[in-house]
Amino acid sequence: MYSKDELKALKREFWESFAAYCDVQPYLKGRKKMWLLYNTKVKGVELKFDATRQGAYVILEINHRKEDDRLAVFEKLTWYKEMLEKDFPSGLVWDICYVRESGQQVCRIYTACEGIDFHRRQDWGAFFSFMAQSMYRLQRNFMSIAEFIRE
Repeated sequence: MYSKDELKALKREFWESFAAYCDVQPYLKGRKKMWLLYNTKVKGVELKFDATRQGAYVILEINHRKEDDRLAVFEKLTWYKEMLEKDFPSGLVWDICYVRESGQQVCRIYTACEGIDFHRRQDWGAFFSFMAQSMYRLQRNFMSIAEFIRE
């Protein structure tokens, strides 16, 4: 097990290494901004990475405080499910009621690569490859429908 400070340093090293990995990927070169993440221009919708002891996750999260607004955006996204899942042969996981560790309920649409462990440095290559490729596809697919979701 890691101490609190060791875990913090490991996380920092992981994300710095991931940024360096992304900088040298040919399909990501020449992009003004690598990832949209919180800047989707759709209120309450964010794109996220998560790296855990269970695996790697690339997430589209709807986190409106009001449940009605959250569910309305989730429903709009289901209308475009085929476009969002383009380039994801196994599809995406659609979780209408995901509960964060803080207890907050959100909707999540995500893809996962499980069975890899963030604490094992030998797994980092699998994390980086999966996260970069999956976020590139999810972000591209989301941006093709974002204007319809804003309406």
